[in-house]
Order: sequence, then structure tokens, then C-alpha cells
Amino acid sequence: MSPPWSRAPSSISFLEKRNYKVKITPYLNFDGRCAEALDLYARVLGGEVTFKQTFGDSPMKDDVPPEFQNAVMHATLTIGDQTIQASDAPPNRYARPAGFMVTIGLDDAEKAKAAFAAFADGGTVIMDLQATFWTPLFGMVTDRFGIPWMINLEVAQ
Repeated sequence: MSPPWSRAPSSISFLEKRNYKVKITPYLNFDGRCAEALDLYARVLGGEVTFKQTFGDSPMKDDVPPEFQNAVMHATLTIGDQTIQASDAPPNRYARPAGFMVTIGLDDAEKAKAAFAAFADGGTVIMDLQATFWTPLFGMVTDRFGIPWMINLEVAQ
């Protein structure tokens, strides 16, 4: 018997038939520093925090410990036509990110260097920003909030 996923219709053909658009949005969790992280990302990437609600401002406020009232329940950072969503993990529920990286493609070398430097400040450099076979500048860094980033200078080949 074939596995269930082999009998499922192709999701691509499903989307094409209905003319759907797909947008993938990373949702980042933080250990109480979501607002600080999004402020940095907005400054570095030229975005804006377009929505932010704390647990204390939500209908859940009575179910949250007093020390968690100012934690971010949900926030959206808008950068052009893209978004990153984020929140502070509830008490005792935070897990350090693993198994993924957020990739930033920039078309300006100075902006790539500035973004890398800002994320490296207080963070951990995984791979220095350097030339590779696919681009003049690429680097990997985990920022001071624990989010892993890849910075890629996107140039025409």
C-alpha cells in the first residue's frame, strides 16, 4: 500500500488551479525580549513594527502571571511587502531556535555589512561575511536574541 501523501493531490497544482498566492512568514519566539529584537530588526532592515500586543493588553491578561503582562503576545514587523511575526514564549515554554535560519537577501554591499555587524553585536558569528562561489558577500550569525541569520548579497550573475 502506498503512503498517504503519495495519494494526495499535488499542492502546487491545487494552488495553480485556484490561482492562489502563497506567502510564507517566519514566526519567531523570544525569551522575553521580543520587543527589543523587533526594534533592532526594524532599524537594521528598514522596517516598521505595524502591530504589537502584550499579554497584559489581551483578553488573556487574567490568565498570565503579573511578571509576564508586558511580554509580547503577538507582533508583526513589516519590511516592504514582507513580514516577520513574533512573540515572547509563555513562561517555561521557550526553546532556543534550531533547525532553521532566516535568510536576508540584500542588493547593496554596505547594507549587507551593516546588517551583519548589527546582528553580530552581542551575538555569535557562525561564518564571517565573505566571498563565496555564488556571491561576493555571505555570512551566518546568531544574534543576541538567539535568532540565526544568513546574510546574502544578491547580485546578478
